[in-house]
Parts: sequence; structure tokens; C-alpha cells
Amino acid sequence: MIKLKLPFWLGGTELTKLVAATQSWWETVAGWLRWPYQQIDPDTCHLTILELWAWQRDVTRFNGEPEALFRLRVKYAFVNSVDAGSTAGMKRIFERLGVGYVEIEERQPGRDWDVVLLKFSNAQLSLNPELLRVLIQQYGRTCRRYDFVTITPVALQMGLIDFNDDQQTLVASL
Repeated sequence: MIKLKLPFWLGGTELTKLVAATQSWWETVAGWLRWPYQQIDPDTCHLTILELWAWQRDVTRFNGEPEALFRLRVKYAFVNSVDAGSTAGMKRIFERLGVGYVEIEERQPGRDWDVVLLKFSNAQLSLNPELLRVLIQQYGRTCRRYDFVTITPVALQMGLIDFNDDQQTLVASL
């Protein structure tokens, strides 16, 4: 907002008060004029407007969902629905919503053809159980069953020793 200034010959306590009141009034009016524009963005809009956006985009807030995550789900609802169903798209959905890295394996030998394995780290599964359920329900393939599998990193230590296959035969005689 532009700061109002009086010319030097219009100084005085009463005129300074008038400038401060005018400045405050126009900042308030500017805020009123900016408000509708701020409601367009799901990141900054009022929570009531966000719920209208969510209803329009078929996103339902689950119990205990943080507001920041709900805003992300509403923001990316259209893009997520386009990516739904494909393996690469599901990976992008999980990445967008902050779940992180996931491995998706389909049609494993020895298992039913409709079972899809989703491999997450133990921390991902424990931090986002309800979110993962909702995402699979909304964006997963209709005729598939999804199993969650944990990936556990294991520290491995190896020692390397140079072995040249040298052989010596020593004979002792009396």
C-alpha cells in the first residue's frame, strides 16, 4: 500500500492524525478488495470456502486430518484424478501429498493377479495410515486389492580383503 505523505508546509498534529486515519481507512478498503481474490487459492482461502472447493472436487476431510494436508488434497484434486489408476500416477500422487517414496509392484508370481503391493517405509505407514487408506479408496484402481508392505533399511557391513591365491609348498628334509 502506498504511504500517504503531506507536503512540508501542511505539517501539524491534527493533519498528521487525519493522514493516519485516511491511511488506515484505505488499507482496510484494500483488504476488502483483495479478499475475493484470496479465496481463489486453496492455500490461502477461508476454511469455509475451502470446504466448498472440496465439495466441488469430491474431497472429503477424514477425522483428524490436519488443515495443511486437507488444503493440499483440495489443491491437487484435479491433477490427482487425472493421475489415478496408473503406477507412475500413483507415485506422483503420493509424492505430491507428502507421503514420499513408494514402490508399486503388480502381478507378482505366486499371488492373485489383482493384488498390488505398495511398499512404504515403516515411518510412512505409521505417520499416514488414514491418509493412505483414503488415497487408495479414492485414486486406486477399482478391481484391485492393495497390500501394504514395509521396506526396512538394514545396515550391512562388509570387510574387503585382498586374496591373490598365492601358493607355496615348503619341504623340510633331515
